[in-house]
Amino acid sequence: MSASIPPQAPMPAEHRPRIAVFSGPTATIQNSEPLVTSNSARRKYGLPLRRLPDGSLPRHDVVRMQRLAAPVTVYIEAFSAHPLEADVSELYAPPDGYITAAGDFVPERDNDEDVPVYEATIGPDDGLFQLPYLARTREGTAWEQEGLERLGGGAETRQTFYPDASRVFEEIDRFGLDASGLNNILSARGEYDFYRAAPSGGYLSGLSEGRRTDVGEGEIPAEVRGEDFYSYGPPHLAHGPAMPTLARLTNTVQTALDSGRYEGAIWLEGSPAVEETAYWLGLLIDTTVPISCNASQRPHGAIGNDGDRNIVDSVDYIRSRIWAGADGSDAVGAVLVQDEQIFAARDAQKADARPGGYVATGGHGGIIGTIGAPGDPMLTYWPAKAHTHLSEVNIRRLPGTTTGVRRRDGALAVVDVPVKAIDGTLLIGAIPKVTIVKYARYGMDDYSDDAGLQVEILARIERNLETSPLAGFVLEGNAPFGRGDESEMAALRLAVAHGMPVVRTSRGNAEGMVARIPGEVFIAGSTLTSTKARLLLMACLLRFGSLPPAADPRHPTEGEWDAIRARLADYQAVFDTH
Repeated sequence: MSASIPPQAPMPAEHRPRIAVFSGPTATIQNSEPLVTSNSARRKYGLPLRRLPDGSLPRHDVVRMQRLAAPVTVYIEAFSAHPLEADVSELYAPPDGYITAAGDFVPERDNDEDVPVYEATIGPDDGLFQLPYLARTREGTAWEQEGLERLGGGAETRQTFYPDASRVFEEIDRFGLDASGLNNILSARGEYDFYRAAPSGGYLSGLSEGRRTDVGEGEIPAEVRGEDFYSYGPPHLAHGPAMPTLARLTNTVQTALDSGRYEGAIWLEGSPAVEETAYWLGLLIDTTVPISCNASQRPHGAIGNDGDRNIVDSVDYIRSRIWAGADGSDAVGAVLVQDEQIFAARDAQKADARPGGYVATGGHGGIIGTIGAPGDPMLTYWPAKAHTHLSEVNIRRLPGTTTGVRRRDGALAVVDVPVKAIDGTLLIGAIPKVTIVKYARYGMDDYSDDAGLQVEILARIERNLETSPLAGFVLEGNAPFGRGDESEMAALRLAVAHGMPVVRTSRGNAEGMVARIPGEVFIAGSTLTSTKARLLLMACLLRFGSLPPAADPRHPTEGEWDAIRARLADYQAVFDTH
């Protein structure tokens, strides 16, 4: 059973840090269940009532968090907050009055059937309330799912994902309780600005500047699903992010943290992929403040939702300063805070779709601390790998231009590849193309070791030469050696001779170290999973450029192999330390 959120202690203003909150793609932590028309509305408008599968009426109506448009006086039944309040009624002050059987409010009780009540006036300034959902479709029918039709088009379907994290934070603050029974859990701990780095929800009709809840200037133009925002539901409209998205979100995070306004950052993303972006941010973002990443296995508002607590724990992690080195700079790097555990971003991986479904990879650490009651946030060790302001591949250390490889007039040519704009931001088209190749036994078509058997690798080499001057491969080989079969290794050596570096990793969540092999022309991936090795190779390509290609990649000279090995030493040094 999860521990309660610790009580809030009065803190001076300096202990309420300003935190930048970034919305990422396909984020269950910023998703909600569909809005379904309540039976209150169905009765009001003469619509068929929603029933349980056995045909009976539900015990409770559908209520959702909504705002009052005007003040209203309500009468709250005394002793209804807990079934044992009335058991000690003598401890309580008298109620404000009573509601009679006729529904009238009277100051004194006339008979035992009068219900004791408290009188309260509530209004828009009091925030959200759980209220019956009364909305209907434009045809006047009840909403039963996201769209007008089950498989309706994007224009006929409502979104369940939030456009930024401000509403999620507001609902946690309004309805979440700590161990002392108090709300305002987030606002008591910090101040927040919200950024739509690669959001899960978008404004199909645009949004005026005055209605924005995120940091930004001007109106938001009409947005396009799959280009401006990225959701996984409803499934027939799902669309994930592409390579240009990675450059855009990197620039958004770096620009925000360069402002000097923030003492920390929180990144929110879908649970299957948050580990990848977390590691990328730890490699690319040049900052001395902590970056804490969160996901959720269940939507916001769903029973057993874990995301809300993860967000609170990220705030507590930032406030705790357990991440700070002697000079006050972040000594830990990007972390994933999930289910009261603190993972190093490099060594975290989703293993199952349930709370507690994250594991440490590599067999040599990964879970670096705990957070949440009982006790204060605590780290057991600081990761030894370079990160953020110490990273050799952070955005400040990337060149404005690097070198790549293309095929021109039937020959390989070394070409200049712009990496950064004049203002230091990462160019949208700069992200390298790195492909993962997976080894499986009994995969060769015959008993030869001919590279020509690997038609997928060869086709990708040719495609890279046409469209991706910065490109490479990651082999997810056998554990812990990181090797494939003979034809795979031959095809990947051919890729290296074309200027495309190759990293060797182990299959799955291997616990052994992929070691360097003297004289080999591949990069040893250490304890990285293939997905993390892909990201680090992408960063290295931006920093170092492609390998020097051979004039005839099928027959490189020994001098050409030596030149390739010399360049690979730069790559290997980063893989050994990041």
